[in-house]
Amino acid sequence: MKLQSHSHSAMACNDSRLFRLGGQEISRNPSLPLTLRNPPRRLSTVHCSHSNHSLPYPPSLSIIKSTSKLFSAISNTLPNIMSFLTSDSTKMEGSGFTEEATEATEIYINAIGKKKIFVAGATGSTGKRIVERLLAKGFRVKAGVRDLDKAKTSLPQDNPALQIVKADVTEGSAKLADAISDDSEAVICATGCRSGWDLYAPWKVDNLGTVNLVDACRKLGVKRFILVSSLLVNGAAMGQILNPAYIFLNVFGLTLIAKLRAEDYIRESGMNYTIIRPGGLRNEPPTGNLVMEPEDTLYEGTISRDQVAEVAIEALVRPQASYKVVEIVACAGAPKRSYGDLFSSITQR
Repeated sequence: MKLQSHSHSAMACNDSRLFRLGGQEISRNPSLPLTLRNPPRRLSTVHCSHSNHSLPYPPSLSIIKSTSKLFSAISNTLPNIMSFLTSDSTKMEGSGFTEEATEATEIYINAIGKKKIFVAGATGSTGKRIVERLLAKGFRVKAGVRDLDKAKTSLPQDNPALQIVKADVTEGSAKLADAISDDSEAVICATGCRSGWDLYAPWKVDNLGTVNLVDACRKLGVKRFILVSSLLVNGAAMGQILNPAYIFLNVFGLTLIAKLRAEDYIRESGMNYTIIRPGGLRNEPPTGNLVMEPEDTLYEGTISRDQVAEVAIEALVRPQASYKVVEIVACAGAPKRSYGDLFSSITQR
């Protein structure tokens, strides 16, 4: 079956909840393609200037105050949050990966010569998977980490293609530029802050930290930037402000809003970027095939971190992924499609 979205056609998934788009009604007749009766209206996102991004803290606490009014909704809807943050692995089947795309990878590696791929957040749950897959595919990798001791236990220590460097994205673009240096061809940002009571942590890491990375890349002339962001970052514009996951992820530090502001900065930077918005992240091996949609389309679903790492690398080596924002989840009922087809199906905005 096919789903007709507001931007292009995509194959439907047996887990139909993935395709309740922007609160719009979807046809449920099993004998007909799934179609939107009322195509969602795209609302403008918040664009911010460089001066706003240079602030180490959110520019106003009014957003926090307004967000706090939604606390009461959490108690009523907390069980539903798990539909986004966790998965039912019994519903998933298959390897979860598209075909091996060795040709595109080999072409890219040959083109960049001895240059490296810098991975920010390399000891994180997703970042270390990106590092491992890059190495397995034959890339030279520079792993940027905050804690060198942690890197000794979480990253390979005997691979000559891996260089581990100290890089804290919150310490400014100058130090990051020294860490990235001119031997890096591209940067993959997989940073993220842990849940906690520091309400400024998401802003310092997910917003200001990403801005620092972009500024360092521009200073060095790095050609490519891949950001691992999150589904629902633009939930308010999608009509999802009362979505339990949107509330939960914003209540402590405005995490999704911080990520969205960082995305806006990347778009305005002039760099060749790909922004990847995965659904709820799972540590288990891939199950279900990859579903890729345009920005502001999906608002439920989960995906293995292994699949996210694979998508980040495929975005790096494929010209079809340039200047695009993609949303990804895994689904048992989705067809297996090539990465070239998936990225080509997404229209630039």
